[in-house]
Amino acid sequence: MECGRFITGPYGWLLSKCNVIKNTYAKYYGLDACMSNLMRPGMYGSYHHISIVGKENEEIKEKVNIVGTLCENNDWFAKDRELPIAKVGDIFIIHDTGAHSHSMGFQYNGKLRCGEVIIFNNSINNMKYIRRKETIDDYLSTIICVEWCYPKSI
Repeated sequence: MECGRFITGPYGWLLSKCNVIKNTYAKYYGLDACMSNLMRPGMYGSYHHISIVGKENEEIKEKVNIVGTLCENNDWFAKDRELPIAKVGDIFIIHDTGAHSHSMGFQYNGKLRCGEVIIFNNSINNMKYIRRKETIDDYLSTIICVEWCYPKSI
């Protein structure tokens, strides 16, 4: 039994906005999150329930793929998933990410880590930031040659 997953897994959500919709031989919803925010689905096919804010009770659904912003063939959150019809700007909730989202995050292709909030008493009105999102200065802060490689005047 993996204790961390059992205890914290069900208590995290990754919220992401749909930036693009692509219709080819299949339909793709491109989110502003990527595998650097949640690598489990692309890495080993883990299932995470996905919902779309405001469309939880929609009856009309279609089979879609949910993908991220990296140009990698394993940057996806769901394949052939039955979901309500979405549009650009809709917010997707990827559920059960508490154990392996931020803790497994990385900065591939310069992707900055997102912020985190905690919600108390199941109330959106009672939430606090527990981690701010990274900045480019955070990303470069451990580089020893930062002063001559990345002058502040740029």
